[in-house]
Amino acid sequence: MTYDFAMPIYEYRCVEDGDLIELLRPMADADKPVDDPSGQGRTFVRVHSTFAVSGSPTTAPAHRHTGPGCACGNPHGPCGS
Repeated sequence: MTYDFAMPIYEYRCVEDGDLIELLRPMADADKPVDDPSGQGRTFVRVHSTFAVSGSPTTAPAHRHTGPGCACGNPHGPCGS
């Protein structure tokens, strides 16, 4: 009996024109050759995927020195945090 577990999505870039494709593949197949989805015989190589997180930054209150008992440990001046 075989089970279908979640497989990672890998990105592959075309060597000839830079076209980028994504494939859902088992980890064991990550570096195996990729067939050109358009049938043109182009060569694809795996690239390291990156991601970005969007949204507004958190708005934490500004750090203020409160004297010798400041949490940053600097009793004499700005700590930069």
